[in-house]
Amino acid sequence: MKPLLIEVTPFNVSPKSLTESRDKISGNPIVEGILATCEVKNGNGRYYAKELWEREIDKYMDMVRENRALGELDHPDSQIINLKNVSHNIKKIWWNGDKVMGAIEILPTPSGNILKALIENGIKVGVSSRGMGSLKQVGEVLEVQDDFELLCWDFVSTPSNPGSYMTPLHEGKTTTSNPYDKVNSIVTEILCSNGTCPII
Repeated sequence: MKPLLIEVTPFNVSPKSLTESRDKISGNPIVEGILATCEVKNGNGRYYAKELWEREIDKYMDMVRENRALGELDHPDSQIINLKNVSHNIKKIWWNGDKVMGAIEILPTPSGNILKALIENGIKVGVSSRGMGSLKQVGEVLEVQDDFELLCWDFVSTPSNPGSYMTPLHEGKTTTSNPYDKVNSIVTEILCSNGTCPII
């Protein structure tokens, strides 16, 4: 099974943009920004070739055209997009040099309303690709291999210090964390697996 690859990009959205741009049919707010950058070593030390992103974007455009390019608020460690957690729908994708750009509709779902409230209150968020693929060490970078498959983009919290993400799957950069963080995460996942969290 291919490992889950997650990359976080700060998504600079001004609260003003929520009122300026709306979907013509639904009236929902539209935000625009960078979804991904290729041909550079990213914060995880990974390198994505442009040809790889071009191939995956071409395939993902079917989802965009079918109005089902959905994403979640926060990352699950899953290949499945959980509809109960959906917050947004990507309406348009285009290239700007080596950057993948996107126009994203914020949906009036519970998670979408949380995302909208965060942006309205000036909270910095990140957009994060979720995909499956293998890695190969090439010099100082981990090169994402040809078996990469893009699943979606999610919105995640983005600390002001990109290096403060705590786990390798959800980070802007891999950092040293408290040795008990992983144990706490596993215990929480087990206790909350049925949808309720008795310890929270």
